[in-house]
Amino acid sequence: MKYLLLLGMLFALGSCITPFEPEVTESQLSYLVVDGFINSQGISTIKLSQSVNLQSNATIPERKAIVYIEQETGPRYQLPETNAGTYVSDQLALNSAKSYRLYIKTGTGVEYVSDYTEVKTTPPIDSITWKATDRGLQLYVNSHDANTAARHYRWAYDETWQFTSAFESLMEYKQKDIVFRKDDIYHCWGTEKSTAIRIGNTVKLSQNIVSRYPLQLLLSNSVKLRYKYSILVKQYALTQQEYEYWEALGKNTENIGTLFDPLPSQVTGNVHCLSKPEILALGFVGVQSETVQRIFVARNELPRSWVAGNGYSYPACSVPDSVIDAQRDEAFKFGRYIPILPIYKGPTNELWGWVAGPLDCVDCRTRGTNVRPDFWK
Repeated sequence: MKYLLLLGMLFALGSCITPFEPEVTESQLSYLVVDGFINSQGISTIKLSQSVNLQSNATIPERKAIVYIEQETGPRYQLPETNAGTYVSDQLALNSAKSYRLYIKTGTGVEYVSDYTEVKTTPPIDSITWKATDRGLQLYVNSHDANTAARHYRWAYDETWQFTSAFESLMEYKQKDIVFRKDDIYHCWGTEKSTAIRIGNTVKLSQNIVSRYPLQLLLSNSVKLRYKYSILVKQYALTQQEYEYWEALGKNTENIGTLFDPLPSQVTGNVHCLSKPEILALGFVGVQSETVQRIFVARNELPRSWVAGNGYSYPACSVPDSVIDAQRDEAFKFGRYIPILPIYKGPTNELWGWVAGPLDCVDCRTRGTNVRPDFWK
């Protein structure tokens, strides 16, 4: 009886969960956010910004900072600012036997440093594999380290896919005239960087082998699979401390939402303020090499039963419009409407007007680029 009572209590708890949105007090405090890592065998890119309130989607770049990579009892290497809040080093080959840290001096003179961290050498990615499942395309990463030096890993990836606009335009409005279009605005490529935290370890395994780690799942009707899809996977070996940072960050950002999820905890990382130790800084600057691998998946490699979206989903683009020729200037001069094809009528095939569509339905560049990536094949 008591088990039934306990079960009933658990059911009641589970069925009475309602969303709770607490009132958040606006904070006037802002903290330095450090995003990036020290690439021991390549170019390091560090992005600096200021934290914002929970309700804000804005990004406030930290500009005009002085940024160095410093070797413990050794040289340092400057990272000039290339874009607002983005600092990039030269190609570097750091000594794997040394420890390094990041030094930052903001435009207002406040100094920050990360902890000196040993260099972790990242093993190569053995392969990126995939499997067509009931839900869609499941991608996996495989790796190993014969030297057993790397036991903690993190992965990130860049996705690129080919897509089309809803309608293909062969015409272009230029200086009150409509001429044949020279540029292709029908075929484009989209790119997306991963945001989910992907980490794994082999600490409890007898062999240091990562086998079929599930990296990304694309649903069978994903627009990314319409023509051809590519993924560039980046692998990083981590210290245990950095692994624990990413693990805690993942729990805070991805696992919150139900009664039984863990409560968020403060995750700060290994960056500290030298000028005022009580000032908080956010981020973890690791020191490791990066290994990468790219694969392509073509549409004809996937099950024929899968229905992929025609480019992006265009709910407002099911049928193109028509514009009479006398109104073409009014329709096309602001660029919000695009001519697609001419319409001829009558026994003499006189020009009557134009098949046309909204910019978002015709020009794929509103959702990507029509410049073919160098790596595309």
